[in-house]
Order: sequence, then structure tokens, then C-alpha cells
Amino acid sequence: MTSDDFDSQVRKLMAWHFGDATGSPFWLAQRAGLGFDPVLDVHGAADLLRFPDVSAELRTVPAQDLIPRGFRGAAFRVYDSGGTTGSPKRIVDSGYRSRLLEWAHRRLVGQGVPETGNWLHLGPSGPHVIGFDVSRYAALGDSLCYTVDLDPRWVKRLLGSGRRQQADDYIQHLLDQAETVLRTQDVAVLNTTPPLLEAICARAELYELVRSKVRAIVWAGTSISAESLRLVEEVFFPGITVVGVYGNSLMGVAPQRERREADGYPCVFEAFPETTRLELIDEGGRLVGYGERGRVRLDLVADEMFLPNILERDSAVRVPPMSAGGPDGLADVQTYSAIDDVAVIEGVY
Repeated sequence: MTSDDFDSQVRKLMAWHFGDATGSPFWLAQRAGLGFDPVLDVHGAADLLRFPDVSAELRTVPAQDLIPRGFRGAAFRVYDSGGTTGSPKRIVDSGYRSRLLEWAHRRLVGQGVPETGNWLHLGPSGPHVIGFDVSRYAALGDSLCYTVDLDPRWVKRLLGSGRRQQADDYIQHLLDQAETVLRTQDVAVLNTTPPLLEAICARAELYELVRSKVRAIVWAGTSISAESLRLVEEVFFPGITVVGVYGNSLMGVAPQRERREADGYPCVFEAFPETTRLELIDEGGRLVGYGERGRVRLDLVADEMFLPNILERDSAVRVPPMSAGGPDGLADVQTYSAIDDVAVIEGVY
């Protein structure tokens, strides 16, 4: 989707999200205080900067108020964020996430992830959307998804209160369950986080199970250094496809794109071009240059959810698009240690 196409979608969805018959109670209530008319004054992506960052309100707004009236009668699910920056934020979803994941699945397969084969998700499920994401990937390949539930909020609470040993014990509890699945079931793809990959590598029997049975590893959920990624790919899991996914509950997923030597980074992420724009900005809100680091700013313009001008918890390096007019890439994603005086604890997710 070109920038002109995205601008056209922005104009179309302004009429949807701010129409009395189709908009959500949340955005219709916001309309009077915006100081501009979204339908008349928003002409494209550049105008989304006029909106306030409403992400903090997603912690407390009744979830049903996020559902556009135009979807009356449709079945919606509620998903929580991991609570890394405080109380969890909530989104709603009916069919959009499935459309996004069909695109993401094609990108993963293009990077070498088996098109068919069972998945093992060693990560959050419960109220977290990532559990749905991974089960959808498996279903798209007519395969099964095994899960080991992980409560990321409990791990962050343990680490935040200095109970490192208890956090380590919990991680071993998770690995025990993963080992049981791998011993007894056919698993082609392991989906987990960099800290849990590190823990797997330190546990000989489980490590050998992964080496001998798994054909691809998809990592997500926390940042990883270039050197750690090199070790995972070249030292610990040579011959196994290793692919990264950047994302969260609000923005969705941005899978790793095809590697190019010109990028200068082993892992570059791209967001879903039909609905999502990720820009990297400096402290003054200006777009940084290619090769420069900036804070991630999100615009999500979909029919089910509208989230403009959202400042994320991460910074990244801006990488040129694969082709003219395409979306920028993001590399070397790192999480801030604190945002608005709130300590950010990544934990294991």
C-alpha cells in the first residue's frame, strides 16, 4: 500500500469512526474535545498528529465502548497488554487480527518458517493476544498449537520486588512443561522469548530436544542484542530457521523482513502496511533520519480499532524501505528503562 492509498484509507475511516451510526462510544465521546473535525480536517496520515495519545485511557475505559457501532451484533474478544508500563491496556478484536495474521504468516513462511507443522507457544496466553496469534499461525498451516501458559505480570512483580530466585524457579517450572510437550509431541515451530531461549540453552536435555525436533524458532516479546541474536543463530541453533517478530497488543505484529546486506542489521521489522504506520521520532517529535535512533510512534487505522499518535515504550533505528514508497524498517529495537517515572521491567515477556 502506497502512502497515497493509506491517506485514502485514513479519510474513509474518519467518516467511519466519527459517524454517529458507525463510530465507537469512546471516539464519539472524544470528538467534541478534539478542537477540529476529524471528518473534514483529517486528509491523511500526516494529520493524525493532531490527535492526542489516548493509550493511557485504554487502561480504564469499558471495553464495550471501544467497539464501533457499525459492528453491532459481531462477536468481539477483549485482550490485555502485558502491563509492562503499568496497569494493562485493553483492545477489542473481531476479525481484524486474523486478517493481520494471515499476512504475517506469509511473511514468516517466506523467511523459512515451515508452512505446516505443529507449534509450541512458550509464552503468555490468558488475556494476552499473543496466545491467539500463535494458535492462528498453526491453524493457517492446518496444524496444532501446544501452549505453556506464562503470566508475565507475575514475573515482572517478582523481579521488581527483588525476588530473583523465585522468578528463576518460575522459569524452570515453565521449561519443565515445555520439555514434557517436546518429549511426547511432534513440534515443528517453537515460539518464545529471548530470555526463555537463553534459559533453554542452559538446560542440556531440553536444549537437545529443541535442536533435534524443532525446525524453526520464532522469537518475540522482549528485545535482543545483535550479539545475542548471532549466538542464537550461529552457535546454539545452526541449521534451524530463527525469525523475529516485533509487536504488542496495540499495534499488532511486525515480522522480520527479508534480510539484505545493505540494511546493516540482521533483523529488520516491517508493520502491516494496510493499517499500520510506525515512525521513529526524536524528543521534539520530528522524524529521525535513516540510520538514526528514535522513539516508536504508532498509527493504527483499522475499522475495528483506531489508535493514532501513540508513543510506544521502545526505541529503534530507522531503516530505508525495501522499495520506493514502502514502509520503513525498524532495527535494533530496545525498550526504555523508564517512561514517565514508571520503571519498565521486561522480565521474560
